[in-house]
Amino acid sequence: MTSTTINRLIRREVLSRVWGERLVMFFKLAILAVYILGSFAASQDQNFSFNGFLSKKLSLGGIAEFTSNGILQLTNASRQQVGHAFYPDTIRFKNSSNSSTTFSFSTTFVFAIRSAYPTLSGHGIAFVIAPTRGIPHALPSHYPGFFNETNNGNSNNHIVVVELDTIQMREFGDINDNHVGIDINGLNSSMSYPAGYYANNGGQFQNLTLISGKAMQVWVEYNGVDKQMNVTLAPINIVGKPNKPLLSLSVDLSSVIEETMYVGFSSSTGSVGTSHYVLGWSFKINGQAQELSLSQLPKLPRIGPKKTSRVLTIELPVISIVLVSAAISGAVYYIRRRRKFAEVLEDWELCYGTHRFKYKALYIATKGFREKELLGAGGFGRVYRGVLPSSKFEIAVKRVSHESRQGMKEFVAEIVSIGRLRHWNLVQLLGYCRRIGELLLVYDYMPNGSLDKVLHDQPMFSLNWNHRFRVIKGVASGLFYLHEEWEQVVVHRDVKVSNVLLDGELNGRLGDFGLARLYDHGTDPQTTRVVGTLGYLAPEHMRTGKATTSTDVYAFGAFLLEVACGRRPIEPRAQSENLILVDWVFACWSRGDIRRAVDPNLDANYVVEEVELVMKLGLMCSNSEPSARPSMRQVLQYLEGEIAMPELTSLGISATGLTFTHREGFDDVAMSCPKMPVRVVDNSVPPQVSGADPGHTSPPACTLLSVGQMTELIF
Repeated sequence: MTSTTINRLIRREVLSRVWGERLVMFFKLAILAVYILGSFAASQDQNFSFNGFLSKKLSLGGIAEFTSNGILQLTNASRQQVGHAFYPDTIRFKNSSNSSTTFSFSTTFVFAIRSAYPTLSGHGIAFVIAPTRGIPHALPSHYPGFFNETNNGNSNNHIVVVELDTIQMREFGDINDNHVGIDINGLNSSMSYPAGYYANNGGQFQNLTLISGKAMQVWVEYNGVDKQMNVTLAPINIVGKPNKPLLSLSVDLSSVIEETMYVGFSSSTGSVGTSHYVLGWSFKINGQAQELSLSQLPKLPRIGPKKTSRVLTIELPVISIVLVSAAISGAVYYIRRRRKFAEVLEDWELCYGTHRFKYKALYIATKGFREKELLGAGGFGRVYRGVLPSSKFEIAVKRVSHESRQGMKEFVAEIVSIGRLRHWNLVQLLGYCRRIGELLLVYDYMPNGSLDKVLHDQPMFSLNWNHRFRVIKGVASGLFYLHEEWEQVVVHRDVKVSNVLLDGELNGRLGDFGLARLYDHGTDPQTTRVVGTLGYLAPEHMRTGKATTSTDVYAFGAFLLEVACGRRPIEPRAQSENLILVDWVFACWSRGDIRRAVDPNLDANYVVEEVELVMKLGLMCSNSEPSARPSMRQVLQYLEGEIAMPELTSLGISATGLTFTHREGFDDVAMSCPKMPVRVVDNSVPPQVSGADPGHTSPPACTLLSVGQMTELIF
């Protein structure tokens, strides 16, 4: 072998060794580069964004599912269930398992919670960072799908949770049933705050209701350098993320978060079926998560009609138990309110149906029986104006105190029977309500009040003669209906101007049937107690205690004279004796000057024939002999001009021998009302009436019986 050949072989061997070493070095560098690039990619490029979930790229567990329009529905109306949804691949949160630094991360998502009830729901929704997708052995209800009773609070869990909690669990230190919290390895929040956000225009806190069914957006941001975790919540109708976060917690997650973790959502239901939705989700390591396109998010399903049968038979008892255990103060309030609106209801009243009103409805209608709603007060009760909350119908409510239940069934039966009366000139008795120690009567409301106030109490307006005559004929028509036209005879027993009310068109309506009694046609009434108002009581009523249609006619006569003359039946005078109206009108008639008794407020603007007719008819009805008084049928015929009224002299009434008010019977009345003496008729004519005449002063009311006496009488 020549030297040339040997040198060539040596060169070849040297070159092969050099190239071999270079190849080894190249492969080592390549492997190192791949490792470095992989680590860099893992720490820099792990991000995703879902504007809806039509692609269905998440890993689901429990009852979670995707709707047809791309919503992630974690739970539905099922109870005691769990729903999970995780990104299918792990996320690298550290460079190595031994690293003491966790990468920064950011996520944002849009959610909504809809419950079958406006104030109750399941146990909320949570964003979760966990070492596994399934979270084994997790329980539903108050362990919302990521803990259980044995591992709650265990540092080996390595779980970070941002909870949107809608149930208050005192065992976990929850602040309320509508809050946002940051939980680490357990359900006792490291920090929590009521759900809401800080507005950018001034920083004022705005409350949000998590179970409102409306879509809201959450931002979760962790700074691995500053060891700071921020959580922000806002409705999706505001522009951008609020500047001030709802929660800001200083925390080092390096000991909690492992090198690789799963991210996703968990939710659970308890006793109340609730749908927890996620509409969109964005996540990024070491950077700001991509903003969601809110306009591209799927629409929440429309809320349909609720099933009532299941609610009433199964879910309502469960909810009631939860409410009672969680709201003792509410139960106390309910008991007090129930006592406030307590009523007396016996079995025999059930047949009266719509005639009975709820006390609560009357209380609300009268604004709690406020003094501002008081229309008037008398011997038998106080009357209030009201507006029924359901129908907005105006009513008048009369409150009558009573102590005895004796005879109540018969009395209420009469009230209900009277409630069936239907006549244009009668105030409609709509019904009643009973409470302990109290009876409430409900009538139609008359906006212009009682005729008594218009005639005597300096009213806002005055009635001309046309109005007065129309009122007189209306009351006469109403009394005729009570006496003869209805299926039973109704004796009113308290006909007087204060019981005549004026509607919106100044029509007269006879009201207050609290003293009325019913009996069949052709029979005699059995009432034997004197009940009524002094000045309107017929002599035989005071003598025998028996009320008849004729005693109503007598009271109507006093009513006629009062309307025409503008004076009360009995008025106190400056002298020792009182003015008795019927005596005075009779004295004017006997002297041939009956028009002298006409109300001076009419200013001679009246029809002479009508005024004289009314006053003469008033004298005829005031005859002390019941048989000499006309019936209400005849009275109505006289007023309508259907028959001519006879002269008073033809009825045995003369200017020298009037027998209107025999003293017999009046002595008993005087004993009942000693402050208002009653005198025998004479023929003296009092001085001319003027506007300043003390005869126009209002005398003290003098009913024969007190409220207690009245209730003892009729109950």
